[in-house]
Amino acid sequence: MKVAVLDAATLGQDLDLNLFARYGDLTIYPSTTSQELEARLSDCDVAILNKIKLGSAQLSRAKKLKLICLAATGFDNVDLGYCRAHGIAVCNVVGYSTQSVSQLTVAFALSLITHLNEYTEMTRNGNYTRQGVANCLTPVYHEIAGKTWGIVGFGNIGQQVGAVARALGCRVLVNKRTPIDGWDCVDLDTICRESDIISIHTPLNDTTRNLIDDYHIRMMKSSAILINVARGAVTDEGALTEAIEQGRLGGLGVDVYSVEPFPSDHPYQRIINFPNVAFTPHMAWGGYETRVRLMNEISQNIDAFLRGERRNRVD
Repeated sequence: MKVAVLDAATLGQDLDLNLFARYGDLTIYPSTTSQELEARLSDCDVAILNKIKLGSAQLSRAKKLKLICLAATGFDNVDLGYCRAHGIAVCNVVGYSTQSVSQLTVAFALSLITHLNEYTEMTRNGNYTRQGVANCLTPVYHEIAGKTWGIVGFGNIGQQVGAVARALGCRVLVNKRTPIDGWDCVDLDTICRESDIISIHTPLNDTTRNLIDDYHIRMMKSSAILINVARGAVTDEGALTEAIEQGRLGGLGVDVYSVEPFPSDHPYQRIINFPNVAFTPHMAWGGYETRVRLMNEISQNIDAFLRGERRNRVD
């Protein structure tokens, strides 16, 4: 059996991917362009990938492909309809990144509400030393306790963020399709109007694409902090940029983008140096322990497939 890891560079340099060699002939590619896909999939039985897009055009040429293992929870980069029609199994990994993504979400919230960027820069550039006053309290920051934290999408990550938010003393509002006992479940408009912090944890699909649009952004408090660790296309990135530029949004923390990496003409380039903005390079999912857990889960998915069992199947 031939196994290919198609974009190993996205998984970090510190993992030993040779654990997949026990399944047969293993080839590890740091990256794979769309032009290289046909050759690399032509005799591949199992493909392991993270960000690569596999549409019907690419899959139709992969005549031997039996199993696609996604090193991710999201599966919007694979044409599941084609896979179902042609007997290609597709597995994702659920729940592996809950701790890591929720950790960055909370870090964004604490950093932005505390104006950590500004205060760090104040000491770094020498202003604190030059002013001769023992403490600086401008810009004014506020306690997170007592604030309202709205959570859009309430799966494993959203629930973990909610638990931490409660522990920090926040009132938590939840927007999810099916209400859940023990949480204050409200509609999206209420989240936008009432929240001091809003974090997004919903998958990208036809109903969530551009979910946070200009209409909803204009509902938000001018002091509100918005955090997106879900998918870039869940938000209107241009509208968010304008809200920051015009002072209609208090802070913005983003780890995911509609195009990754975001290009030089992306709207976010206009606000990349704003002190109330924090952009990270899609790293929320990637704590070391998280990625080790991910590789082990992929291995278990392959084992289950070879035994004829369904595990984490999304096809």
